[in-house]
Amino acid sequence: MEESRRERKKRQTRQLLVGTALRLFAEQGYEQTTVAQIATAADVATKTFFNYFPTKEDVLFAEVADYMQDMADAVAEREPSDSVADVLLKTYDRVVVHYLTRGPIAGDRELAEVYEHLVATVPSIQAKALHMMFGVQREVARQLLAAFPDVLDPISAAAVAGSFMGAVQGVGGAAREAGQSDEEIVASMARAAEIAIGGVRSL
Repeated sequence: MEESRRERKKRQTRQLLVGTALRLFAEQGYEQTTVAQIATAADVATKTFFNYFPTKEDVLFAEVADYMQDMADAVAEREPSDSVADVLLKTYDRVVVHYLTRGPIAGDRELAEVYEHLVATVPSIQAKALHMMFGVQREVARQLLAAFPDVLDPISAAAVAGSFMGAVQGVGGAAREAGQSDEEIVASMARAAEIAIGGVRSL
C-alpha cells in the first residue's frame, strides 16, 4: 500500500531522529547524549522528539511496532493452503524487505555498526532489546496459535516463534561480527530461516 504524504513525512522525521541520535551516540557516547541535544542537532523541538519516542532508549527500537504489524499482516493475509512454515517465511520476507528499504538505518552500514555496538555494550539497551525481543516472540506465538489452532498449542506456538526468531536474529548478529556485507547478511539470515523452518515443517 502506497504511503500518504503525511505518513511519509512522519517516517522521514523518525529516520532523521534515529540517524541523528546514532551519530551523537557514536561521537560523544550514549550516556553523555541528551534528548535536547538530539532534537537540536535534528533541528526539531524537544517536544517533537517525544511525539515519536517516549525515552532516549526507544530511539534505538523505532521499527519494532512496524515489524510487528508486518508480522500480523503476513498471518492475516495467509492463503488457505499456507502452512505454519509458509506463513513464517512470508513474515520473514516482509520484515527483511521493510528493514532494508524503509528502516531508519536502511543502507547505512556505519549507523548499523553503531547500533550493534550499543546493543552489545550498554546494559540498559541490552535489557531493552531483550525485553522487546521476548515481547515480539510472544506476539508472534499468539498470532500463530490463533491462525492454526488445529496444528499448534500454546507450547508448540512458543517453540516455533522462539526457534525461528532466535535463529534469524542470532545469525544476523554473527554475520555482522564476521564483517559480512549487507547482501551476505541477508543471505545468511535467509539460510538461518530455512534451517529453523526445517524443524517447523515437522508439525
